[in-house]
Amino acid sequence: MPKVMKIKIVFNRRFRKSGFGFQVFDFKILTLLILFGVFSEVAMSQTLEDYLIIAAENNPGLKASYARFQAADARISQPGLPDPEMQIGVFLQPMERYMGNQTADYRIMQMFPWFGSIKTQKEEAKYMAQAQYQLFEENKNQLFYQVKVTWYELARLREEKELMRSNLEYLKKLEELSLVRFQGAANPSNSSGTNQPMESIISTTEGVSSGNVMGGMNATSTSKTPTSSMSPSNLSSMGSASPGMVDVLEIRLEIKELENQLEILEANETAFQIKFNQILSREKDSPISIETKLTPVTLDWEIKAILDSIQRNNPMLAMYEQEALAYEQKARMAKLDGNPMFGLGVNYVPFLPRENDGIDHSEHSMDMLMPMFTMTLPIFRNKTEAKIKEANFLQESALYNKKQTENLLAMEWANAYRDWQEASKNLALYNQQIDLVKQQVNLLTTAFQAGTSSYSDILRAKQRILSYEIKRLSALTIQHQSLAQLEALAGISLSK
Repeated sequence: MPKVMKIKIVFNRRFRKSGFGFQVFDFKILTLLILFGVFSEVAMSQTLEDYLIIAAENNPGLKASYARFQAADARISQPGLPDPEMQIGVFLQPMERYMGNQTADYRIMQMFPWFGSIKTQKEEAKYMAQAQYQLFEENKNQLFYQVKVTWYELARLREEKELMRSNLEYLKKLEELSLVRFQGAANPSNSSGTNQPMESIISTTEGVSSGNVMGGMNATSTSKTPTSSMSPSNLSSMGSASPGMVDVLEIRLEIKELENQLEILEANETAFQIKFNQILSREKDSPISIETKLTPVTLDWEIKAILDSIQRNNPMLAMYEQEALAYEQKARMAKLDGNPMFGLGVNYVPFLPRENDGIDHSEHSMDMLMPMFTMTLPIFRNKTEAKIKEANFLQESALYNKKQTENLLAMEWANAYRDWQEASKNLALYNQQIDLVKQQVNLLTTAFQAGTSSYSDILRAKQRILSYEIKRLSALTIQHQSLAQLEALAGISLSK
């Protein structure tokens, strides 16, 4: 789709959301700079509410559900009187009668159902249409829930990637500082003067990390870079600096692990991006704008009030209730079908006078007009009783389904509320622990600069912060997702 069309769709969607009846702008009067500059930036800054609107407009499953509702709504106007019947009979040769020669026979008849039958059929169709609409509402709530859950997962992945990158940058700086200290420990005579080049130190430490110290020494001695010769005194200094080298290797292990975790997060984000775009019925590689970060949410409803709201507003419960009312009307219709139907009509028979019959036809007509009345006789009651039983059983099934759905919704409500409470408590705990570990890191960093602390202590503390930050993101995600589930069950917004 061209960019101009995309921009037009976004603006039309925003107008529909605000409730104003704006006409479509004529974008031809706008310059290309405005089209691809300002408006393209507005189109990319989409919020979660914008994505919900896109999903409602584009999702084929939701469109199919709404089409089923429209089909059920169209059945309301279908019940009515049956079409009148007309019969025409023509004699190939005139039939001689007393009144003359009969040439044809015309009959027209209109049947009428029992009193109240048409109204009952319309009531049944109306309740069925309302049940289909409630099913559409349920599909819409589930679609919005899927959009929210996937959007929160994408937000979590992107924030987790930022944490990983920040921690990775910190570890690389710590690695440089560790290499400098290792260089000073390996060359005490140069510790106060010009240190060995960083590239030479890195190549030497890579040789040590591979477990082949002598190989690293030989590679260094044969290179043309200006380095000191590996004398026995240098070997002894390297040996004395082995604890520093262990710290460097430990940092590098953490760096490798973080880089691997970043690659896994990238793969997970790609999978969730494809899923999100498919829910919105868009191209798989369509960009997704997530500019806001996850923040804690508050639940303004009491636990019992939420359950009461679910029992009042859940579309599935309303659907089964409407179905039960429709089957009640179906049973009533079955009883009405057991009554007779009436028909009113007219029979017209034209006659032609016979020649020389001795009758003067100038003063009166020879044609015959006969009113008719007909009535059905529903004497076979077995089918009527079977229809009534069928409707009663269907109504009973709908009521049982409603009760079963109430039980399932109560269980889902309890699980979602438990997840929200657990996530809220964990979130408060992780915030406190992050603050405490940050204080610990500051103290360890000061002690490390003074030479009274080791790298491993700082690494463990930083790893603990990263772990708590990831747990905090997971708790935030669960909190938002559980709230979204409660809102999908209740069909209303539960937070400010």
